[in-house]
Amino acid sequence: MEAVAFCPAHITGFFKAHYDGMGIDFEKFGSMGAGFSIKEGVTTKVTLSQKTSQGSNFKISINGFQSKKTDVSEFVLNEFLKLKKFESFFFDIEHTISIPVGFGLGSSGAVALSLSYALDQVLDTKLDRTEIGKIAHRAEINCKTGLGDVLASYHGGFEIRVKPGAPGIGEVKKIEADNISVIMICFSPISTHEFLQENLSKINGLGGKMVDKLLATKDYEHFQDMSLEFARYVNVMTPKMEKLIDELTLNEIKCGVALFGETIFSMVPKQLEDKVLKIFKKYPEGKIITSQLDVQGARVLKN
Repeated sequence: MEAVAFCPAHITGFFKAHYDGMGIDFEKFGSMGAGFSIKEGVTTKVTLSQKTSQGSNFKISINGFQSKKTDVSEFVLNEFLKLKKFESFFFDIEHTISIPVGFGLGSSGAVALSLSYALDQVLDTKLDRTEIGKIAHRAEINCKTGLGDVLASYHGGFEIRVKPGAPGIGEVKKIEADNISVIMICFSPISTHEFLQENLSKINGLGGKMVDKLLATKDYEHFQDMSLEFARYVNVMTPKMEKLIDELTLNEIKCGVALFGETIFSMVPKQLEDKVLKIFKKYPEGKIITSQLDVQGARVLKN
């Protein structure tokens, strides 16, 4: 038996963290903020067979962009193993990651949520969709890999997270952004956990105010302006990023910064796509991704 599920990558432009590092109700932790999901992400296949030895009951393999850590996947699997007696099964878990890991594209959340959907399908646990999302959210919080990506990529599209928490607890408001291309360039990774620990109070001072401002305008260009302001305020900008942003600005192209990574994104009408790519290609050391918004959110692909 096997099942396949997909979760889009998610980029956060600004946020306010709701995380004290001490409590135990992980489903209420999370973030308010704004961001968007793209058509690239993580596809997870789970193949179920009968366990034939006394060794491990699972194998995790990764195709595409690599990640050295599997703790998020193991957490999700263990949560499902608590639901019923599945001791006789062997789980072959295969993640295909089409986005760079550690660059602010929500890869950990996409791993957790795609695996949750696939496990629910292959095990026929028939969980409510929000329960599937809650398991993935708890994995992210417990493993300290993110705060709001699961809620956002669960819904998909261009969203404002107006209430923090797991799916079913947190809330989003969608923003229409039709016929928009998203072009990103990824230079270097940043540790989400370390950055949150060092900058939490500064982050929260601005992020909450920005949520209210974007709710008033619901404009993707305004969102990008606020993302740049936020990135400069929390001091994640590098000279290379500033140089590229200056060139985009001179060409009247809006952009923002993916949190957390040395990654710049530009949301533009499709007719401006080539203009942005021409500028990005001046930086061969960066990984360029061209995509569109994924408005569906995480989902089962087949079983």
